[in-house]
Amino acid sequence: MKALLADKAFDADWLKQRLLAQGCEVVIAQKSNRREPLPIDMEVYKWRHLIENFFCKLKEFKRIAMRSDKTDSSFAAVITLASAVINSR
Repeated sequence: MKALLADKAFDADWLKQRLLAQGCEVVIAQKSNRREPLPIDMEVYKWRHLIENFFCKLKEFKRIAMRSDKTDSSFAAVITLASAVINSR
């Protein structure tokens, strides 16, 4: 299942239409000023919180937060290593 989990900042009709055309489930909380609220799957939306918490834990590692690696591959390696450390806690 492909899905985009996002917060209210990504609540745009053009983005939702494009993702739906690609066969992706769109789970975005709506802005409070939306005239016609669209239904979203709240159970799937709860996963967004877990993902945000994981990124916060990743940013505890100074090297990741400052993006001090010179190449994309070394940055990806550090993220993988930090993820392993976080999961082992």
